[in-house]
Amino acid sequence: MRRAVVGALAAVVMAGAGLVPLLVADDPLPVLRNGAGWRATSVLAPAALGDRLVEPLAEALWLFDGTVPAAGARTRVAAQALQDLHALTRPNGAVAAGPDAPWAYAWPRDSAFVAVAYAETGHVADAERVLGFLARVQRPDGGFEARYRLDGTGPPDDRPRQSDGAGWVLWSLEQVRVASPGRVLPAGLRGLRDRSFRFVLAQTAAGTRLPEVSPDYWEVPERRVTLGTAAPLAAGLEAAAGTFAAEADTGRVDLARRAARGLRSLIRAEFGPAYERHGRSGGLDAGVTMLMPPFAAVGDVAAERAWEHYPVLALRAGGGLAPGVEWKGDGVSWTPETAMVAYTAAASGHPLVAERWLTWLDGHCTSWGSLPEKVLPDGSPAGPAPLAWTAALVVLTEVELAAQRSGVDATSVSGVG
Repeated sequence: MRRAVVGALAAVVMAGAGLVPLLVADDPLPVLRNGAGWRATSVLAPAALGDRLVEPLAEALWLFDGTVPAAGARTRVAAQALQDLHALTRPNGAVAAGPDAPWAYAWPRDSAFVAVAYAETGHVADAERVLGFLARVQRPDGGFEARYRLDGTGPPDDRPRQSDGAGWVLWSLEQVRVASPGRVLPAGLRGLRDRSFRFVLAQTAAGTRLPEVSPDYWEVPERRVTLGTAAPLAAGLEAAAGTFAAEADTGRVDLARRAARGLRSLIRAEFGPAYERHGRSGGLDAGVTMLMPPFAAVGDVAAERAWEHYPVLALRAGGGLAPGVEWKGDGVSWTPETAMVAYTAAASGHPLVAERWLTWLDGHCTSWGSLPEKVLPDGSPAGPAPLAWTAALVVLTEVELAAQRSGVDATSVSGVG
């Protein structure tokens, strides 16, 4: 990794739209697209995010205080992604998925990845702040709602809960611990860890059954359990084993490892060898990335084969990927799923594959450098920009590649035994 060299920044206040983009010097003035139901800006802080004007100098100092894990032409994209994450994060730790409604809510899944991106780039206090927000809104049973209001007052609607959140939180806690000075989970986050662990154990009967049916990252109702729900819970159990091991809690280390092995076995039996969305149906989707490092150990040949096939079958006209091969055939590419392939490629020893998808993402940013949610068939960005999950994944992919360039193994799947 190398420390960012931060140029002069200019703050442009768009009072009429309530927007505050932060631009690197010589960036073109962003054009706000209000048609077709979307609006994109650079680092955006609209009224829904608290009208937070970030001072350019303070923002530059924040970026410089950590690292921008990229080299060459992509340094600017990685720096912009980090700035976007910072602007989307409220002082209370809530991370808006995007800059505008209906994305101006905090999804536990997105927040978990943002926390890891912060920790891996030297912003550990920000990572702990994000996880602290999740601890405050967590349900008593250890699970999470699909999304939360940014003030922490609860969900904005009656959208069904999403069980994968607890798994992603356990994975995030372990990654943040490993990236932190002293490699110790702060005492204030252990309650979040313990409640999430109990929830995953309850959902899987300690690894002896698949979790209950729940919506996943597709954000649609489900009648059968999906790989996108089951795989994150297995990753969470393995990560929890690592966190408990760091505290010499041998009893819960053994419990977490046994439950993880049991759930992995069930996933192989119910979803393998094709690893389609619903096991034997639904087609391949981005859930297969959740069976790869850094979310799982290397070794499941069938899962890696499915991971290789998914980008081929889900390729869209714009050059990116659909969330799944049976997603609606509109030709639109989705950046989070594309970035998940890049991240898992980097973490599993396929740097050229990761570089390819990062190059595509870099080439389809907005004109001012933010990563959008979608890319249309003609290659133009669409949806909200920036999108927190995509920005975090791009940063994490660059972390993996930077570590490999420096000869350091950045991948670790803790607690796998």
